[in-house]
Amino acid sequence: MVVAINYKTDEERAAMRRSGRIVGQILAELRALIKPGITTRELDAYAESRARAMGAEPAFKGYRNYPASLCASVNEVIIHGIPSNRVLREGDIVGLDFGVLFEGFYGDAAVTCPVGRVDEKAEALIAASEAAFFEGLERLRDGGRISDISHAIQSCVETRGFSVIRDFVGHGIGRALHEEPQIPNFGAPGRGPIIRKGLTLAIEPMIAAGRPEVEILSDGWTACTRDRSLASHFEHTVALTENGPEILSLPDLTDVPRKPGEEKPYA
Repeated sequence: MVVAINYKTDEERAAMRRSGRIVGQILAELRALIKPGITTRELDAYAESRARAMGAEPAFKGYRNYPASLCASVNEVIIHGIPSNRVLREGDIVGLDFGVLFEGFYGDAAVTCPVGRVDEKAEALIAASEAAFFEGLERLRDGGRISDISHAIQSCVETRGFSVIRDFVGHGIGRALHEEPQIPNFGAPGRGPIIRKGLTLAIEPMIAAGRPEVEILSDGWTACTRDRSLASHFEHTVALTENGPEILSLPDLTDVPRKPGEEKPYA
């Protein structure tokens, strides 16, 4: 089946970079706020307030009736965790997924963060989701195929002993939050649409420490691992340029708060 892909001009990509930078900045600030005792509702309120202060519209709030601006997914929650009065505790991990609409274009990114000290398996899981993103990004090459990205992500995750979630996918992004093409995080290489300059994607490995099966809770949004094993999510908005892949959702590193002893933010 032929899918309609909206390839972006240099000017459109520049607008997406501005949108993505807001997302990256806010996620970096959220990461610095995470500590035992904070609630996911507090993180949501901060994210929405900061986005509006920067002139952006939270992308998720009201999207298909989603009730918040931030997705905050704790421990076994893979994605779409609705912020609440749940208090984060030492040893938890929390996935923060955030997006904005700015100057007509969307930005979307996610990071999974430890809350205080976490065990080695949680650390390895978080590291694997980030590593898988970068393995996928390496396959964003002119003339390649979308499933080259998928295969690279799956190979990276499974080599490290974890599972890829198969029920959800990455996606194209631009003037709409979700555009074609879809990007599964598994599959054989050499399939799907051809990659070429101007392609803008949200590449987002979603992985589990245990089995990959998913359960959607009664709220219709919260997606958990069925076996309640830990899950991790990492995402950036990216583009293929004449100089190769570019991450559009990085923060301005000169203005990112850091935790004591930390050399760099999440990206």
